[in-house]
Amino acid sequence: MDNSTPVVKQILVNLLSENCYNDYFINFNFLNVECFKVLISKILGYAIIGGSLMVKVPQVMKIWNSGSAQGVNFISVLTDLFAITAATSYSFVRSFPFSAYGEGLFLGVQTLMIAMLVLRYNVSGTVAALFTCIYSTVCYILVSGLTPVHFLWSMQACSVPILFAGKLMQAKTNYSNGGTGQLSAATCTMLLFGSLARVFTSIQETGDMHYVIGSQSNRRLYKRQ
Repeated sequence: MDNSTPVVKQILVNLLSENCYNDYFINFNFLNVECFKVLISKILGYAIIGGSLMVKVPQVMKIWNSGSAQGVNFISVLTDLFAITAATSYSFVRSFPFSAYGEGLFLGVQTLMIAMLVLRYNVSGTVAALFTCIYSTVCYILVSGLTPVHFLWSMQACSVPILFAGKLMQAKTNYSNGGTGQLSAATCTMLLFGSLARVFTSIQETGDMHYVIGSQSNRRLYKRQ
């Protein structure tokens, strides 16, 4: 018997799916393994999104408070931004569940802030503002339906080697400087655990291996520090 209010039911259906809701709350079949995997995936997905609200804030604050972007490789930041933008745009256009890619939205904003700060301190505020305007225009073109899905797929596929190369460049910068400079260890640690959790949720909710492989590239920089 279903005693859920309409609002609660809608939330649970969105979280679990109609079939799993019926199995759990009408048939009381709590041994359905597939539904349990869906539930865990959704919980992890929204936990990752919640964590992403702050994951790069330590990096942003470290650069801002020091007034220096020393040790932060701009090309590496740019490849991060490319990979995040490609994955998020592709997922949005493909109508994947928000819980499967939502952190990309918040990570993208934070990565853009890092790029702006690096440009501001290493070049000028004008260049940072111009870069932001160009990036915003590109994002609109990617998600507005003007960009073919196969092009977004290609961007998603290319983001893996591009991101990997960017991580190697940051690792080289760290090695050359004899330290991480303004690179935040807290940010890298949170990215590592978020990437590991996202493997399960991506397989469960999208079945898209490009995102799975891409998320693992975040581990390279962590290991090199």
